This record gives sequence, C-alpha cells and structure tokens, in this order.
Amino acid sequence: MRVTVDAKNYADRQVLRDIDFALADGEVLAIVGRSGAGKTTLLRLIAGLDHAFAGTIDVKGPIGMVFQEPRLLPWRRTIENVALALPGSPREPENERRAAEALAQVGLRGEEETFPRALSGGMARRVALARALVVRPRLMLLDEPFASLDAATADQLRQMVAELWQRHRVSVVLVTHDVKEALTLADRIIRLEGQPATIAADVTFGTPPAGRNELWKRETLSRLVGTS
Repeated sequence: MRVTVDAKNYADRQVLRDIDFALADGEVLAIVGRSGAGKTTLLRLIAGLDHAFAGTIDVKGPIGMVFQEPRLLPWRRTIENVALALPGSPREPENERRAAEALAQVGLRGEEETFPRALSGGMARRVALARALVVRPRLMLLDEPFASLDAATADQLRQMVAELWQRHRVSVVLVTHDVKEALTLADRIIRLEGQPATIAADVTFGTPPAGRNELWKRETLSRLVGTS
C-alpha cells in the first residue's frame, strides 16, 4: 500500500497535508496523535470512503474495517451482520458458512442467531472484527476499536487481534490515541501533529523483546516522541 495525501480539506479548513508513507505486506502500523488530529480522516481516505482529497492511495486486495462503534444492524442476527460484508444475500449458504467461520475465529461460536441487543459491548466488538475478517482482507483498518470498553475487555480484544494477526499475517493500520496501546500491537508508529496535520514521527522498531516489557516500551516511546 502507498499513501500520498498532498492535502485534505473540509470546506476552507485544511486537515491533512504532505502525508506520504508505504505499508509493507504483513506490517502492523499504528497512527497516533491528539484527538482531532486527522487520524480517522486519514483512515477513511485509505478505506476509500472519502475521495475528496489531493493525492493518490494505492491499496491492493480486499479491505476489512472495524469502526469506532460496532455498527451492527439491530434487526439482523449476528451471522447476518457478519455476512453483510459479502456480496449477495447474507443467508446464502456460502456466505453463512464464511460468516460462521469468522465468528468462530473471534470466539463467538454458538452466537450466530443472537441479535445485537443480547450482546455485551465486548461481544459486539468481536462481531465487528469478524465482519472485517470475513472478506479475507489483505489490509485491515482498525479505528479506535477498543474505545469505551472496560480495561479487562479491551486487553482481551487486543490479545485477540494480536493472535489473529499471527494467524493471517494481513497488513494492519490501527488508529489510536493511546501510544502504549500502539506499542502493544504495532511494529511501526506514525505520529500526526499540527494544523493541518503532517507526519511528525515515523518510527519502525521491528521485533521487540519477548513480552514487550515496560522498559522497552518507555525507551521506544522516548524515541517516538523525540523524533521529528
């Protein structure tokens, strides 16, 4: 994937400027920055949800996206919400099979016929993750996927995302305001800063020590903050 955003404006306000980076196959990139820095805007451009910008974005293969909220249709059962990401009817046998397979991967086997109202917040996020997986993506986009969850549930889902990446080795772009979260999941971090936002830091730190211990995190955080 190659992202070049010369400029992105909302009305007469420029929000992104001179954004240029590539993402390697299997790389996990976290985009961090203050609230309102343009992180979600950039993710929407990569997803192809917004074409009103100056520049080019080259993405190959299917994209799976997890939004800040699960965005489940309340009148659809869990398996249907997942299968909606596929072409055709969600109740087609092949679509149901793939949706059930994706739900099993996120630990929701047996919940296929459950309606969203009966799901906990963490379960709803896992359904959203299954919906991203069901398209068999080459690129996954995660927009603050653990926001508003309690700490224990968020930690559980972070571990699940890490395990799914180990299994599928897809490329990932994670948007988060939490640099420590980025250090837990990503092997590269881009920090957006300024108005309009530009890339203030781009740090690749490769394979970390086992368990990504706190000393390693502090040292890497210092590198990230100190890079301009």
